[in-house]
Amino acid sequence: MKKSLAIIATALLISCSSTQLVERWKNPNIDTYEPYKVLIVGLTSDKAARQQFEEKLKNELELRGTEAVISLNVLDHTSKTDRMTEADLDSLESKLIEDGFDTIILTKITGVEDKTVYKRDYKNYGETYLKFKDDYLIHQDIVYNPDYYEEYKIYKAETSMYCICPTKDRELIWKGYINITDPRSIEKTVNDYVKLAIAILEEEQLITPLIIKEEKTENIIHQ
Repeated sequence: MKKSLAIIATALLISCSSTQLVERWKNPNIDTYEPYKVLIVGLTSDKAARQQFEEKLKNELELRGTEAVISLNVLDHTSKTDRMTEADLDSLESKLIEDGFDTIILTKITGVEDKTVYKRDYKNYGETYLKFKDDYLIHQDIVYNPDYYEEYKIYKAETSMYCICPTKDRELIWKGYINITDPRSIEKTVNDYVKLAIAILEEEQLITPLIIKEEKTENIIHQ
């Protein structure tokens, strides 16, 4: 099962044009984890993007048998326009534990990188020229053609999973660093990002894979 999940995750890395996993870290003291009730937090000032992201991740977790709540239904009632203090966050965590939460998944953008590259369809790209005139003739568009270059942005995002279990230490369980390349559509970017994050969390055995959840439901129906 773990091997098949790794294959799925690798396929997603290749097929998702807008998102790519750069690095990940998993708490070495945790082999497997199954969250019961999760608070999903998308840390962005873009409320529409935040809602799409949180709702999409919520739906994917619920398909896997985990109860999930978006932060728009929690944080917007606990904090007004002021920044939250450390005391506010301690109070929030305590309230979440009282309400049965054991996990928080936090996603945020940490930076933006501007990229400039040659157009991929440019003729003879990477070829070695033995004569000056050939090299110059082919590449003089560097000066005269504004379409010679392609400019785009890479948004650097982080998703972290925290345990706030009442009987355990409140600690970081997992963190993934994901690049979002040249996002053109909020919906597509959100879908790509959530699919990738879910696939990796399944592979890391930190959420119940959908295929296992379906098998359990099928067995109950046939009993």
